[in-house]
Amino acid sequence: MPEKKIQLAKHKRIATGLFIAMAVVYLAMVFGIKYYQAPWMGYVKAFAEAAMVGALADWFAVTALFKHPMGLKIPHTNIIENSKNTIGDNLGEFVTDNFLTSQNIRPYITKIDLASLLGNWLIVQKNQELIEKEVCLLARKILLDLDQEKIINFLQNKAQGALEQVDFQAILSQGLVYALEKQEHNRLINVILPKVQIYVQQNKEQIYQAVIEKKPILGLIGGKAVTSQLIAGILTFLEDIAQQPEHKIRQEITIRLEELALEIQNSPQWKDKLEQLVAQFISPSTLRKYMEDFWYSSQEVLLEQLDNKQGALRSYFTTSLNQVAKDLQSEEQLQQKINNWVQQTVYRLALKNTKEVSTLIKNTVEKWDGRELSDKLELEVGKDLQFIRINGTIVGGLVGLLIYIITTLII
Repeated sequence: MPEKKIQLAKHKRIATGLFIAMAVVYLAMVFGIKYYQAPWMGYVKAFAEAAMVGALADWFAVTALFKHPMGLKIPHTNIIENSKNTIGDNLGEFVTDNFLTSQNIRPYITKIDLASLLGNWLIVQKNQELIEKEVCLLARKILLDLDQEKIINFLQNKAQGALEQVDFQAILSQGLVYALEKQEHNRLINVILPKVQIYVQQNKEQIYQAVIEKKPILGLIGGKAVTSQLIAGILTFLEDIAQQPEHKIRQEITIRLEELALEIQNSPQWKDKLEQLVAQFISPSTLRKYMEDFWYSSQEVLLEQLDNKQGALRSYFTTSLNQVAKDLQSEEQLQQKINNWVQQTVYRLALKNTKEVSTLIKNTVEKWDGRELSDKLELEVGKDLQFIRINGTIVGGLVGLLIYIITTLII
């Protein structure tokens, strides 16, 4: 800015100095013609006189653009300050009509290659580290700034709603049917039977005492011999069940379990039982405690992962960034897809908002101070406008000289 002021002042001095020089020459010629008249003096006098007129006229014209000449408020002077709003309107319309047109915008938009630019930038490790750092800082800030109470309430409401949608009757019934189809109940019987056999053999005395208590007459008749036969019969019966996949007992158990599955699915009593059971173990207070534990533990794990540069989360993020960069560089189809989307979006937005650009220019110019705008413009173009004064001085002098020559020749 100081350099522009210096240049403007310099060129103003040149233009003014040239005017002063013409004035000195003119006065010298007037004096010379009066006392030392020579034929050539008239030509020089005519040139200097016309040059002064041209210099003054162009000085007035240039000055009138930015201020009142010599402080005189002559009409149609200080044009920029007085016409600030009109300039803003015309400038906005000029930019919109001549620059923001589809013909002018399209050639530039079709050259946009954001995919390659982004890929080349993203492949640099320093840039990947920068993105990773900023994303982690942002994610950490978001996690810490979240309203914990709202999050927990949200999770509790969602979990409660999900529980209410669960059909525990159907789950239990279908689970039992699935187990029957997969013969899980028979496998369970096969596991239990050997244990029962061992238990019977190891507890003969207890069985004997239990039988005597129930049937004292057996103790009088046969005693332990009868009990041993009973136990042997029980063991044989258990062995038959274990050895025969189609044993009647197995079939009875299967039938009963199938009936139970059907009963669970359709019985209101089972529905009430399951609801009571769920309510007992997952009450609102219990569910809230689960959600609190889930959220705080999840938040803690996420924060630890974000802080740990060697952690799985940041490693995954770095690997993903690197893969994206490679894809952007090597996958032509991906590049074309991204560039087409960007170009279409920019083109559509540019055409859609041309009027907004015009309005922005108008509103911005209207907010500027008129005097400040005039000073700024003078600073930007005033140096070049001083050449108008210089050219006006020279051209005016030449025209004056030409007129003098023609007049002399004619007269």
